[in-house]
Amino acid sequence: GAVLSRVCTAAPELGRITYTQCLDNEGFLQADITVTQLAGDKFFVVATDTAHRHVEALLKRQIDRSGAAAVVTDVTGGVAQINIQGPRSRELMRMAAPGLWGNEEFCFRDVKTVDIAYAKVQVARITYVGELGYELYVPVEHVVNVYDRLIDVGHSVDLVHAGLKTLGSLRLEKGYRDYGHDIDNTDTIIDAGLAFTCNFGKSGGFIGQAAVLQQKQAGARKRALLQILVKDPDVMLYGAEVVHRNGVAVGEVRSASYGHTLGGAVGLFMAEGGGDVVSKAWCDAEWTVDVAGTDFPAVVS
Repeated sequence: GAVLSRVCTAAPELGRITYTQCLDNEGFLQADITVTQLAGDKFFVVATDTAHRHVEALLKRQIDRSGAAAVVTDVTGGVAQINIQGPRSRELMRMAAPGLWGNEEFCFRDVKTVDIAYAKVQVARITYVGELGYELYVPVEHVVNVYDRLIDVGHSVDLVHAGLKTLGSLRLEKGYRDYGHDIDNTDTIIDAGLAFTCNFGKSGGFIGQAAVLQQKQAGARKRALLQILVKDPDVMLYGAEVVHRNGVAVGEVRSASYGHTLGGAVGLFMAEGGGDVVSKAWCDAEWTVDVAGTDFPAVVS
């Protein structure tokens, strides 16, 4: 526990999933992960595919440095993930595994073990799409049976299959970050807008804490990850489009998709203030994005 507490900006909680970052000593992002404390000395860490081995190495190095009696085991090949997301996901889960699924019994970020199709399934109430939803972690030898059970009961709640393009669209509408795409190790946690994950009061602090505090004390940001929405509903963003503020280039789109709820292409870009403070007032400007050589009006937030 001490190793993860030191490596992570947030503090793991027993029986709950925690969104957190790993930083270097200068406060730059090294990983974007979730940590679930399953027992007093047992933790379940989920990393993006772009940082899979990197996170494993970070943890092992910290164990070596601290001399802690801890072991890191990569269970990627033995655990499958099924995501059940959407406004009727609770109905589906109740049918697949009758039990207590209400807000009071199964709160946001709670993690429980439930029986589905003769399998012990680790279920976290969490979302990466901005809706009510659950992440299911299933032993691979049982995943087909669990999947079949979910499909069987899902017909009554209009269950549909949705892939990574759907996930990308929904998470970008919410402004959720994806390490390796719209944030990476060239960004500080403050630049990325993720300083809310920092627990500055936990025992022992975290790697990079002094740098983050210094950056916070320095005041307003000169660069920040912002969301952009193209006003023309017929224009698509794919990434790497140049963004202009009052006719001056201030960044480029790092990742993008079509936001069907917002009615236009949406993306995330790192805005460079060029010496100016990137604030709400700074964002109140004339914005355009260059798509294939044509500037299209946009809204930035």
